Amino acid sequence: MEYTILGILLIILMLLYFKVADKFNIIDKPNQRSSHTEITLRGGGIIFWFSALLYFVQHIQSNYFFFTGITLVSLVSFWDDIQSLSNKIRMSVQFLAITLIFFEIGVFNAVPLFGIVVAYILAVGLINAYNFMDGINGITGLYTLVVMGSLLYINQKIQLFTDSSFIKYAMIASLVFLFFNYRKRAKCFAGDVGSIAIAFWVIYLVLKLILRTDSVIWLLFLAVYGVDAICTIIHRLYLKQNIFEAHRLHLYQVLSNEYKIQHRLVAAYYAIAQLVVSALIICLYQKVQDIILFVLVLAPLLLIYTLKFYLLNKSNLKQTI
Repeated sequence: MEYTILGILLIILMLLYFKVADKFNIIDKPNQRSSHTEITLRGGGIIFWFSALLYFVQHIQSNYFFFTGITLVSLVSFWDDIQSLSNKIRMSVQFLAITLIFFEIGVFNAVPLFGIVVAYILAVGLINAYNFMDGINGITGLYTLVVMGSLLYINQKIQLFTDSSFIKYAMIASLVFLFFNYRKRAKCFAGDVGSIAIAFWVIYLVLKLILRTDSVIWLLFLAVYGVDAICTIIHRLYLKQNIFEAHRLHLYQVLSNEYKIQHRLVAAYYAIAQLVVSALIICLYQKVQDIILFVLVLAPLLLIYTLKFYLLNKSNLKQTI
């Protein structure tokens, strides 16, 4: 009953946000680098912050630093959706928010200095990678459902590391968002406020799990996004492009834009791929060495990613004929 009420409240909040976004013209206008062709309301991902708020008011004595952190990154990201901010401002706020959750979950006490530096790099990198990957209908919502579902399974069946309802609140928010976004013509896009907020939520949970189990294998719950984002950044650096500018070089963008595969289908491919990876991790956890599991997961994903270069070359060849 609790989650039914939550879903209804989130739908109402989303509909109210649509009125605000429409009134203040908070929209996403397509350009030559976009994967969509119609003007759409932006910032629908604010539903993730609303869900975090509803959880926090019921558990006000816990997750204080998490809620402060997700509020900071959501506020700045929403501002950036309305009026572009400098990378320095966005990164500074992300750094502060990450510091808050590091303090809450005990990173500074449990990890040596070098590990703390690596943790900052990974946290900031993964949050922005999640944002980079938010470019087609359904991809953020479906991928988040898979990641959160995997974390929920671990929490209930293998290692308790957080309150299960905390994960479920994120999943309900994802379902509500998908109702409005996973369509041929989306009612809204997540915007930076959505992708950054849910990425912050995911990173918080993954870090808690890593510290509880003393294993970094759970980073592979973000393997599909991670491989695409990191390899695309390397590709763009090779091409001497500004990695913070809009582009169409992610594999999902090539599939959607160059080969005209439906956005919803491509989004489903990514979610299914991560589901297979997550299932493999869960099945082999503590049965094989972590390094072997990393190789078993990352090698095929890297191989699949190289398909992008074949597709790009084939597309360019067609255009020259």
